[in-house]
Amino acid sequence: MTQTIDNQPATGMAPQQSQVELVEQQLRADVKHLNRFSSRGLWAFSLFILVCLTAWRDFPMLPLPDTVIAALGPPPPAHIISIVLLFYTFSAIILSLSRMTAGIEHKSSFCHVGYLTGFLLFYHFAKALDDNFWAVFGAGTTILAVESYRIWSFCRDALSRKAEQLEFIQRTGRVPPEED
Repeated sequence: MTQTIDNQPATGMAPQQSQVELVEQQLRADVKHLNRFSSRGLWAFSLFILVCLTAWRDFPMLPLPDTVIAALGPPPPAHIISIVLLFYTFSAIILSLSRMTAGIEHKSSFCHVGYLTGFLLFYHFAKALDDNFWAVFGAGTTILAVESYRIWSFCRDALSRKAEQLEFIQRTGRVPPEED
């Protein structure tokens, strides 16, 4: 701590030092968050695999399709579900790639698991799951792989920026300059 001529602490230095410490703490918290966030795609893929294993066994915890059809009415035909699945797959991939290009942080992996589960359920209640399981599984694997890579790539880039900022603080003891 620096002192003035009359042995009083210099007041201008303490706030500057605490601001650097606050920025460093925030950067470390951001690094921790990004490390956790980078595995989000893998968690979503794991959940999708769990749902697929349940679908493979014909959703044993759900009521029989005839019971649901009697209560809600007939489901759409399998070919209509397949057309919607095809549109959804291409739309999800294009959206994910555009987010990757723009560098947008978006937490959409688990939404895709929900949508894909919906397709599995529609096929199940249309009694066409056996014929279309692999189509949903392939679409889901592709979508979630692109989404996982997008999240991982975003986190990798952000982590490298945060590491550079931390290194700047440790090297100079000053707050890093603002990014453009």
